[in-house]
Amino acid sequence: MTFRDASAIESWHAHVYFDAASRDAAWALREQIAAHWGEQLQIGRFHERPVGPHPQWSYQLAFTQAQFADMVGWLTLNHGALDVFLHPNTGDALRDHRDAAVWIGHSHELLLKALM
Repeated sequence: MTFRDASAIESWHAHVYFDAASRDAAWALREQIAAHWGEQLQIGRFHERPVGPHPQWSYQLAFTQAQFADMVGWLTLNHGALDVFLHPNTGDALRDHRDAAVWIGHSHELLLKALM
């Protein structure tokens, strides 16, 4: 096994998953994230359809390596019934999504062909 240094991580993405039944909860969480974090992170589009490798509707949160502990801690305590997919950005999207992922809540099978 080859060990990699954490300095390979350029940034992180968290994807909050939802569906029609949990749409309002996802929007409310998004508003709380915006109120709590402000411009300290980037909040992506609210996709009401699967996008890329994500099998459910989602929106993305982009944050730095330095923000990881605070962001993941906050999401862990506040995600409610929503599932959150986290992955580093190292320049290898397939590996980042397939091999280096972290889940808060339930995991889902990704559509990895979108990254190949």
